Amino acid sequence: MTPEVPAVLMQLSAIAQRNAMPGVPDPERASDLGITAMLLALAAEVWDGAAQNLVVENRALRALTGEAGEDDDFRLSQLKAENDRLRARLIEAHVAAEAAGDAQRLAAIWAELVASTERRKLSVSLV
Repeated sequence: MTPEVPAVLMQLSAIAQRNAMPGVPDPERASDLGITAMLLALAAEVWDGAAQNLVVENRALRALTGEAGEDDDFRLSQLKAENDRLRARLIEAHVAAEAAGDAQRLAAIWAELVASTERRKLSVSLV
């Protein structure tokens, strides 16, 4: 999720603190609380699937880049760092496949990018 869940939660904390103060107009409070509720639900959805999505994606990216290994630290920060590293390698592999005219490898890379996008869709996604 962009922005990352911790940043969203910090912003929601600030909104909740501000709305706990007296004098916040009722329509503004209602609007803030409605948005907060929606964002908390989306954060929960993202949080629930984050580790699974990153592990699946890291495996796919390793296969596409020809790297061995597997995730052995399942903290989200570590899985994300590895995902970022592997995505940088995928860019290199994509450039190399284009330069070589390797249509089969390009198709595999694009298929994973599409699958990655599908995995990250939220229940409220319009497309």
